[in-house]
Amino acid sequence: MRTCIFILFFFFKYTFVFAQNSYPIVLIHGFMGWGPDEMSGYNYWGGKYDFKEYLESRGFEVFIVSIGPISSNWDRAIETYYQLKGGQVDYGKKHSETYGLIQKPKNKNWEGLYPKWNSDNPIHIIGHSLGGQTARMLQFMLENEIFIDSSSSLVEESDLLGKKRMKWIRSITTISTPHNGTTLSNIVTTTLPFMEELIGLAAVIGNRFYDFDLEQWGFKRNQNEKWNKYFSRLMGHPAWETKNFCAWDVSIDGAKELNSYLTTNSDIYYFSYSTSNTNKDMNTGFHKPNKSMSITIRPNAYMMGKKTDCWADGSCTDSTWYENDGIVNTISQIGPTTGSNSINKIIIYEKENEISPGEWIYMGKYIMDHKAFMGHGKYSDEIFKIVYNVLDEHSEILKNLPDFK
Repeated sequence: MRTCIFILFFFFKYTFVFAQNSYPIVLIHGFMGWGPDEMSGYNYWGGKYDFKEYLESRGFEVFIVSIGPISSNWDRAIETYYQLKGGQVDYGKKHSETYGLIQKPKNKNWEGLYPKWNSDNPIHIIGHSLGGQTARMLQFMLENEIFIDSSSSLVEESDLLGKKRMKWIRSITTISTPHNGTTLSNIVTTTLPFMEELIGLAAVIGNRFYDFDLEQWGFKRNQNEKWNKYFSRLMGHPAWETKNFCAWDVSIDGAKELNSYLTTNSDIYYFSYSTSNTNKDMNTGFHKPNKSMSITIRPNAYMMGKKTDCWADGSCTDSTWYENDGIVNTISQIGPTTGSNSINKIIIYEKENEISPGEWIYMGKYIMDHKAFMGHGKYSDEIFKIVYNVLDEHSEILKNLPDFK
């Protein structure tokens, strides 16, 4: 009898210690990002390298979604769901009527990268930049019924919005995400030179291809239309005057609004990584870009390094917001701290300490600009080693998170 008890104790003890989940990783690109079939094969996740392939070599199943690069987090989260699960995109009746969208664009009907996704087969999500906000929006949509008319209790009829789905996400990891917004003004136009640089690189590899994926707005690229003309035509679209675009979501007021309802779940692990590539000028107290920052976004860094911005309630950012990576203020990347329901505590990761779900765990700051973590811009061998070391260590953390009970 004692032998049996010992065997059972040994089994349960060491099964727990060595328990590993085998959940797949989903990669959600950020602002101005693209999918595997765009940019002539030049990877968003890795540039000339391939992070997906590397993670797969470490035993993970990995999926990359390709969603609207400048769309709102609402639209991007819905596209993420249907690309993974499969089916006809449905942006929601109320949302579509509010913003004048095509509720179910015909060409956004996918077979599904991971059709068996459910509570028995959850996922880890890694989001870069805007992709981190999108992951949090997706969590919200999975866990809440979305109402068409709350006064009459009418819920959306879509596969995603009209139902609650708990325990579909095991972890959310954000990299360089504007959790509390960015003080970068006119974010789309000011980052255009950087996009032109990347698209030029893709053109060297092969025929350039990039799409803003805005069919829900009735907007698409004309046959043989040059990219610059396509972009200029987009900038005149009336959608920019609405809140259903990324520009609102990444503003400090827009992010604060998101943080009021994109709350944490006690079953989900949350991790954040930040990037910075500016240094403080001791004479002025402002921040200026390091020499290692890509030239195309240095003007952004100079501007953000001395700029304050104010919320609708009259309170303003301070000097702690000067540090940035050329696109997002570093302090904003640590975790969501603005908004009526945002967190007030962020845990700094220590290897020797146990981590818990339901709280944001800050994994540290890396000295590189916004796109360098993804393998773009001034990408040195040193940065390559740093990023792959992060992939090694973090994928190991994800793998060793306990299964859902």
